[in-house]
Amino acid sequence: PPEAPALRLAQASRMSAHANPAGADMAGRLAHAFEQLGLQADAAATAKLLDYLAQMQRWNRTYNLPAIRDPQQMLVQHLFDSLAAVGPFSAALGAPGTPAKVYDVGSGGGLPGVVLAIMRPEWSVTCVDAVEKKTAFVRQMSGVLALPNLQARHARIETLEPAGCNIVTSRAFASLGDFAMLAGRHVGNDGTLIAMKGKVPDEEIQALHARGEWQVDHIQPLQVPELQAERCLIWMRRSQGTL
Repeated sequence: PPEAPALRLAQASRMSAHANPAGADMAGRLAHAFEQLGLQADAAATAKLLDYLAQMQRWNRTYNLPAIRDPQQMLVQHLFDSLAAVGPFSAALGAPGTPAKVYDVGSGGGLPGVVLAIMRPEWSVTCVDAVEKKTAFVRQMSGVLALPNLQARHARIETLEPAGCNIVTSRAFASLGDFAMLAGRHVGNDGTLIAMKGKVPDEEIQALHARGEWQVDHIQPLQVPELQAERCLIWMRRSQGTL
């Protein structure tokens, strides 16, 4: 049956947690993070997130995916940080279960794209990166985690045909101006360009507005569980009079 792979993954995760206290601790912290962020996730989604984290650790022994390698730091600075965007993105896209097309630009090992695909199976999520080994990892995750809604494109974002996305996002890709210039063409008429940032980048905002094509619609502070650092979402829309 279709649910069998997810069920097996959830069972395997629970078995691993019983055998591995560190795994049990991570599962508990993840559950608490869901509560803090107002998110709901079933056992299968929880297992997929933890398995994704484990897969990143394995691949990092051979390939340089994320720069952070400590599992405890990866849980917070990668998983929790990406999960913090799920609620705001969901609210912007309307009623629960609404289909959407999302591009994650400069995705690296799939952050936040893989997390979005796990948490929102009704969204079609494409991770775009110019480094082939990173998109190969995302493709592997699509299969290993049974995520038919997750794709990967090995390309520079500016070379792809316009995608008409509801959301185009990036987590550590470029300045706001460069992000808008290179990836803005993939935002649909009613879509949004969203940059995940640390502190509010005032100079980048000024440079973006000076270009005139895109403008900041609003800035949304994020509180990432267990992270004592500033995080925010920069929501951008086309300036009036631009296509």
